[in-house]
Amino acid sequence: MHLHHFNAASTADATAVVRVWADIPGWVDAVVAGRPYADVDALAAYAGDLAAVWSPDDLEAALHAHPRIGAKVAGDGAEAAASRREQGSMASAADDDVAAIAAGNAAYEERFGRVFLIRAAGRTPSEMRAELERRLGNDPDTETVEATRQLAEIALLRLRTTFADEAPADPEDAE
Repeated sequence: MHLHHFNAASTADATAVVRVWADIPGWVDAVVAGRPYADVDALAAYAGDLAAVWSPDDLEAALHAHPRIGAKVAGDGAEAAASRREQGSMASAADDDVAAIAAGNAAYEERFGRVFLIRAAGRTPSEMRAELERRLGNDPDTETVEATRQLAEIALLRLRTTFADEAPADPEDAE
């Protein structure tokens, strides 16, 4: 997608795009209402500033769209496709990492009452396992802050991925 298409999209279409980044209604509405953006960096900066003040309720609102690390991602929508792409390294994970992550997911959910959330893109299974094991030692408030930061990293990565093929606009398209 090109930024100029996003800037010109209907509110409903732009909302559908932003919701894939993080399904937090107030954030989605603010990012969509902030159009037009001069460039992807301006969009990412604005979205990041808004994400920096996400609350525990915002985190909970967004978690429905995030599968467990290592679990088969169901669905064929844009959110599922993003999760599959981000967790691609799990396809070649060692059996001991897969087993430890599955056990860690269960322990995390029992301890914190929600799915373990981590920016999987760019991380190996062993790195995600180590983070999961480390974060199991967090107190609930510290973990909520960490999970919210991870959600923001995921959202901004997805935002940038949406416009990864951004090329300079054709002058004829800008008219």
